[in-house]
Amino acid sequence: MLTRRHIRVKVMQCIYALIQSKDDSLEKQQKFLKVSIENMYVLYLLILSLLAELHQLAEKHAKHASKKYLATAEDDFPDPKKFVNNQLLVQISTNQQLRKQLSKRKLNNWYLNEEYVKIIYKEVVASNIYKHYMTNGKSSYENDKEVVLQLYKDIIAPNDKIYEYFEDDKLTWVDDIPIVNTFLVKKLRKATQNVSESFFLPTLLKDEQDMDYANELLSKTLLNDSQWEKEIEGKTPNWDNDRIAEIDSIILKMAICELLNFPSIPERVTLNEYLEIAKEYSTPKSSIFINGVLDKLAKEYKSTGRLQKIGRGLQ
Repeated sequence: MLTRRHIRVKVMQCIYALIQSKDDSLEKQQKFLKVSIENMYVLYLLILSLLAELHQLAEKHAKHASKKYLATAEDDFPDPKKFVNNQLLVQISTNQQLRKQLSKRKLNNWYLNEEYVKIIYKEVVASNIYKHYMTNGKSSYENDKEVVLQLYKDIIAPNDKIYEYFEDDKLTWVDDIPIVNTFLVKKLRKATQNVSESFFLPTLLKDEQDMDYANELLSKTLLNDSQWEKEIEGKTPNWDNDRIAEIDSIILKMAICELLNFPSIPERVTLNEYLEIAKEYSTPKSSIFINGVLDKLAKEYKSTGRLQKIGRGLQ
């Protein structure tokens, strides 16, 4: 679920938090990093379970409507229970592994904050996407999947109330939301009628090496801060350290650390990854500045033999 770029961003956030709090405890930052990474999976579980809650609320409304004597808007649809019978939503709503994960982590957020589920549900049933789905006469897994994707991308993901709720719950989720949204859309798009329950519950990290990489990048960047500072000064003679933005400084130090301390990661991968992070988290001018500094350093490291890479195609 988490890529190396996401891990780099998490490390960057930890270093920034350390600078802001002026807490030089490496152990605390390593714990913060671990929790921050795990919380991204919690966010994924909550968003996935929001779809389950919407389905369950739709079921309640359908049962309630069937007992009414007066006609409702649902009665105008050829099949009033079409949304309730949506095959993808049923897969998610009845997923026992998802329920176990939510119970294990005591994630009863939507039970305690059901008003958010109701807000989303009202927007869903009022949308043209929903109305078209309920009246189009099509009945297939692909059609069911497509409407869930459309509702998610157009109504659920952009909802300001949900965004504010997540932002208030955990500050690190502000940066995680776009990543999780993108991942979930890709996951839903690949879903089929026959996928197992575990399909919807991917592993957070590819393997243990990813967590080792995260901890090593964090510790080596922090413990060698003064060394990385000197490396930067040598390539920015006309800049005072105070003129380099904190985020830019962190990105440069992490990139230098990775270039010199992670021989299995290709030089081009490191340069490209940190440039993309700079584009996303800094200013356009900053990304140009960072690209220039890293390009100079990489050339110098290669010419002096400091850049040691191992493996095919890593030179």
